[in-house]
Amino acid sequence: MLFEMGDDEFQALVEQAIEAIPKAAFAMMDNVIFFIEDEYTPLPGEPKNPEILGLYEGIALTERDLDWGAGALPDRITIFKNPTLRACETREDVVREIGITVMHEVAHHFGIDDAKLHDLGWS
Repeated sequence: MLFEMGDDEFQALVEQAIEAIPKAAFAMMDNVIFFIEDEYTPLPGEPKNPEILGLYEGIALTERDLDWGAGALPDRITIFKNPTLRACETREDVVREIGITVMHEVAHHFGIDDAKLHDLGWS
């Protein structure tokens, strides 16, 4: 079931989650853009209906070398609205899931993998 929420409200909640990133961590983020999309589009060979709430696409800070910056496109963090709303029953659930998803994807930017995030409670 899809929890009902308009685009503007969802965007405002994503913006709040971004603003909640600790200032020291936010200051260390480099060349990252946030997006909101309705659904994740699976790549060839992926399951047809993955319920992915967020996605980090880029080169983690821990993987960048001295040659990285020349002409590099920004890293992308995408939050997927409809899978998030399908995973939630209340507005409070949506706020919590967006916060977890934003922090989870930001952690990938810093080179933290899914196993460590799970151990830390951010999965």
